Amino acid sequence: MDRTFQVDLRGVVDLLSHHLYASPRVYVRELLQNAVDAITARRASAVAGDPPVPARVRIEPPDVTGDGTLRVSDTGIGLTEEQVHQFLATIGRSSKRDDFGFARHDFLGQFGIGLLSCFLVADEIRVLTRAAEPQGSPTVLWRGFADGRYSVALAGEDRLQVGTTVTLVPRRDADQWLVRRTVTELATLYGSLLPVTVEVGDVEVTGDGLPWRLGGEDRRQRLVAYCQEVFGFTPFDIVELAVPEAGLTGVAFVLPTPANPAARAGHRVYLKRMLLAEGAEGVLPEWAFFARCVFDAGELRPTASREALYEDQLLESTRELLGDQLRGWLVRLATRDPRRLTEFLEIHHLGVKALAVHDDEMLRLVERWWPMETNTGRMTLADFRAQHGLVRYTVQVDEFRQIGAVAAAQGMPVVNAGYVYDAQLIERLPLIEPGALIERVEPSDLTTHFDALEPGLELARRPFVARAQRAMDRLGCEVVLRAFDPAGMPAMYLVNRSAAFAAELRATRERVDEVWADVLDALARTDEEDRPQLVLNHRNPLVRRVSELADEDLVRLAVEGLYGQALLLGHHPLRPADAALLNSSFLGLLNKAVAHED
Repeated sequence: MDRTFQVDLRGVVDLLSHHLYASPRVYVRELLQNAVDAITARRASAVAGDPPVPARVRIEPPDVTGDGTLRVSDTGIGLTEEQVHQFLATIGRSSKRDDFGFARHDFLGQFGIGLLSCFLVADEIRVLTRAAEPQGSPTVLWRGFADGRYSVALAGEDRLQVGTTVTLVPRRDADQWLVRRTVTELATLYGSLLPVTVEVGDVEVTGDGLPWRLGGEDRRQRLVAYCQEVFGFTPFDIVELAVPEAGLTGVAFVLPTPANPAARAGHRVYLKRMLLAEGAEGVLPEWAFFARCVFDAGELRPTASREALYEDQLLESTRELLGDQLRGWLVRLATRDPRRLTEFLEIHHLGVKALAVHDDEMLRLVERWWPMETNTGRMTLADFRAQHGLVRYTVQVDEFRQIGAVAAAQGMPVVNAGYVYDAQLIERLPLIEPGALIERVEPSDLTTHFDALEPGLELARRPFVARAQRAMDRLGCEVVLRAFDPAGMPAMYLVNRSAAFAAELRATRERVDEVWADVLDALARTDEEDRPQLVLNHRNPLVRRVSELADEDLVRLAVEGLYGQALLLGHHPLRPADAALLNSSFLGLLNKAVAHED
């Protein structure tokens, strides 16, 4: 035969406290939520001609009740005896799920577990309630205990008005959660924006309403003060937010200092004016890490713990629309206040560039306003294209450092696109500007812009190049003799990506066992074209003198010294073999220079 599940209430409370709710403090939120929902239900059931429904929640801490308990009273719809059995004694059964015939989205709570959160701080919960309908309904007392027991009884005339009073008998280890100061702070935190009057003792904790919905000439100053209070910074700017389909209104505060793109941004979120989370994540698109927002939404869904938003299609759509509004603010800033936009980009260019990777309008904004590093000075891509036409760029900062100055001396302007998103933005330019010309530059491409020696001179220098090559063979480096500017630079070490990959494979092979070494051998490429190049500058006086030397040992030491200098000037990493070579060549040249006796 069929049997019903048995529920261990102590186990359920432990599950709530350790896995669902982040802190016992949520009990105040859940009590406020139930009270506001009861008031909402009573208002919805009112008919024309009825007197106005009062909207008041009163919290009485132990120092007011005088018996060590905490009481929360509301002027809501109340419950009949049958409804008390139906809703308060069934875990997961919510009175808001159309049981009263009301639209579910009008209510804050929907999961039927809110009252259980009170067992995080109480051993006993008493609910004294009187229903609005049918008229003359008796007062009912429900008593629930943390061990799973409950009782229901008629309470005579203990409560004459329609509504509900919840009384908590605190646990021995939870007294601190019920003291006036803590209760006042929590009631203010969760309920200060609620559309009902909330009192703790005789003090009203509700405010004037949603700060961003209030008008007045000093509205902006009040929002700045609100941002300082809530987030702790003075905003760079304030962006209005609205998503009607989600019932959302609010503002985004732009950070005045750079933000870490990898850090998860926390936003303050209210649902139907009840605080959902002080640090909600995933509210804005990932690229919008430069903003912190606060908003109230009526249609977004909370998770069961009511501490985060439920990921569904509406939240995804809302996130995209909020991103569109931030993007629109940037476009308006570019049109109306370019100086202010420049200030913003100096602080938050990473976020804008991240958006521009996928958004054409933002790419046009970045091209026009964000200055990039080039070997002819910082300038925007638009200015670079206007001056030079072809956009040559490197994809690594080290590559730009290696070739930037030499390329400029050859009349070859290059953009350093080694910073985050820069290369992707340049590569997207032809998509929005069909006439845009771009070219990715590798260090080895620079040799095509160097001058070859005259045939006779090149023939005369072949013995020197051969001796230099023998010195570099053990390092896997090809020696090339060219003429380039500036003449003060004697040598350059150029390596393309395939050569760098091959070098890394060889270095890794030396550190692994034989099995992995065989695997790396299969991947390695040993083509001559993949070898890095040591380009010696024949316009340099020192190189010319070295090329005329007849002593092969002296040539070897000189070329090894030039190789080491080229590595250092090009910001290349030094392998152990390179460091040893620098040391031996220096000592060898010093030994040649200093006279000595055998």
